[in-house]
Amino acid sequence: MSNGPAKVSRETTSRVPGMLEGNAFDSEDFSRTPFGSISTADTPIAAEAQRASQVLHPGSMNIPKPREQRIITIANQKGGVGKTTTAVNLAAALALQGMTVLVIDLDPQGNASTALGVDHHSGIPSSYELLIGEIPVQDAIQQSPHNERLLCIPATIDLAGAEIELVSMVAREGRLKTAIQEANLAGYEIDYVMIDCPPSLGLLTVNAMVAAKEVLIPIQCEYYALEGVGQLLRNIGLVQSHLNPELHVSTVVLTMYDGRTKLADQVAEEVRGHFGDVVLRSVIPRSVKVSEAPGYGMTVLDYDPGSRGAMSYLDAGREMAARAVGATYAPDPVAATPVTEGGDVNEERGR
Repeated sequence: MSNGPAKVSRETTSRVPGMLEGNAFDSEDFSRTPFGSISTADTPIAAEAQRASQVLHPGSMNIPKPREQRIITIANQKGGVGKTTTAVNLAAALALQGMTVLVIDLDPQGNASTALGVDHHSGIPSSYELLIGEIPVQDAIQQSPHNERLLCIPATIDLAGAEIELVSMVAREGRLKTAIQEANLAGYEIDYVMIDCPPSLGLLTVNAMVAAKEVLIPIQCEYYALEGVGQLLRNIGLVQSHLNPELHVSTVVLTMYDGRTKLADQVAEEVRGHFGDVVLRSVIPRSVKVSEAPGYGMTVLDYDPGSRGAMSYLDAGREMAARAVGATYAPDPVAATPVTEGGDVNEERGR
C-alpha cells in the first residue's frame, strides 16, 4: 500500500478536445481522443451533457417555418393528461429553434402562465379582458423572461366567470379568433399560436376551437385517458359542422409514458391504431423533472435541458414542424428510449 495521496498527472485535468467549448460539440476532434471509441449511448452522463449543449446552444437547430401561421388548440376535457405541460414545453421547444410562438392561456388556473414565468395575478391584462373586449391584444401580450421569441397572454382567476359573461354577448364563439387577427395586424410576426384550454368543453374551449385550424390532443398512456376522447371528437365534429369547417385533429401526443408497464404499450398501440399517422412518433416519458419545472416558473427545457423530458419535447416540436412542410423527422433514439425496469435509474430518481 502506498503512503499519502496518490500522485495524479496534471494531464488528466487538461481539456479533452471536442468537449463542450463554445457553441458546439466537435465530434471529429473527440473521436481522436482516447475516449473516441466510446459512444454517448454507452455513457449516460456524456449523452446528457451533449443533449444539454444542443439545447443551450441551438446553433444549427433551426427548423423550417410553417407556410402560414399555425394556430393549434391543445384540448382534452379530462384533467391531468398533460395539456398545459405539453402546451408550454412544445411552445418553448419551437421558440428555442427559431420560431416566434404565442401561448394563449384559457385555463382560469393559469398554470401555463406560471410555467412561462409571466405575471398573472388579478388586475394584470389577461385573456379574460381580451375575450370580453375591454383591452386590445397588444396590452395582454407578455414576453417570457426565458426566451424573447416566447410570448404569452396570461390567464387570471377572473377568467373563471368569463363563460357566464360570454353567454349574452354577440358572436361569443368567435371572440378569440378576432383577438388573434388583431395580433397579426399589430405587427407580431407569430409562427405558432398555442391555445391551452381548460379541462372542460364549455365556451372557452369552443372559442379556442373556432380560432384554430388544428387540434392537438395529449393522451396519457393510461386506460382512463381514452374514455373522454370520444366526447371530445364529437364536439370537434360539431364545431366543424357549424362554426369552423377547417378545424381538424392534426396531432396526437402520447404523454406520461412508462415503459415498465405493459399498459402503456397497449394504450400507445390502441391510440396509434385509431388515429394513425397523426400520432407523433416522439413519446413524452413520465419524468420528475417535467413535474418540477413549473414550480420554478420554467419549462423543462429551461429547468433541466439535458433531461429525457426536455429532449422528448424538443423532438416533438421538430416533428411537428417537419410535418407542416411535408418532411419526416426521426426522434432522438436516446431521448425516445423508454424507461425499463432496472434500466434508467436516474430517470426514476428524478432525472
